[in-house]
Amino acid sequence: MIPASQAAATPPAAAQLPNGTTAGAWLEQPRVALRVLHRANPALSWTGWLNVGLLLVALVLLPLDQRYVTGALVWVKPIKFCLSVIAFVWTLGWLLADLPGAAQRAVRRLSLGIAVSMMVEQVIIFTQATRGTSSHFNVTSVLDGVLFQVMGIFIMLNTVLTVWAVYLVWRHRPHGPAGYVWGVRLGLLLFLIGSVLGGMMIHLNQHTVGAPDGGPGLPGIGWSTRAGDLRIAHFIGLHALQVVPLLGWWLSGLVPRRAALLTWLGALAYASLVGALFAQAMAGVPLWAGQ
Repeated sequence: MIPASQAAATPPAAAQLPNGTTAGAWLEQPRVALRVLHRANPALSWTGWLNVGLLLVALVLLPLDQRYVTGALVWVKPIKFCLSVIAFVWTLGWLLADLPGAAQRAVRRLSLGIAVSMMVEQVIIFTQATRGTSSHFNVTSVLDGVLFQVMGIFIMLNTVLTVWAVYLVWRHRPHGPAGYVWGVRLGLLLFLIGSVLGGMMIHLNQHTVGAPDGGPGLPGIGWSTRAGDLRIAHFIGLHALQVVPLLGWWLSGLVPRRAALLTWLGALAYASLVGALFAQAMAGVPLWAGQ
């Protein structure tokens, strides 16, 4: 199998103009990447596309449904989770496609499990949004409590499968230069740490420290402006899955001989940022204090 990062490196010949310039490369490259991803990992590819569909539904409903849940319009949270799931499953599918053939059987199994976990979580989030109530930390009724417990089970399953993915990228060398390889390994490890930080929110039964959920927050994202908010460290930690591999890939082209070392240093700096944001939230201090 051709590694994903190599297969989508160059636009097809049909996209080239006679003078050698690229026609619409900014659109063609994503199309090529998504086609390669679909061949390499259909389970995670389809999960992403299903969430694209759910995202469109939520965007249509957003201006039509004026109900509020924990201080935000009811369809804001499903929109955020659709975007998050799309970024997660497509990035993970892309990175795991760069593993050698010996690891691909395990990749297919864990990808199917992650796909099921993500879709169960999304079904519950959309169900609760339709009912006009919150999906997370909601135990106000028997049904709400059961749905939250089911979600917790599949979140735990997803975490276990992520541990498996971390093991695979450290056990088998992904295709690519050293900086990119370490970017994949460290990025997935930091993603796992970010996922585990979400467990503190479950332990506290809310994401705000020092105030109830649903208070004043930053526009669009809702992070608390009057108390600590664990979602910030959780969010930054999760997106190490995109940032650190990209850093390793960029450094591999810029300074190939030092790319591995600099990727390690970048990942350590990123981990320090996540740790500082987590400590700040646990101290009840907002990222940006409001009035």
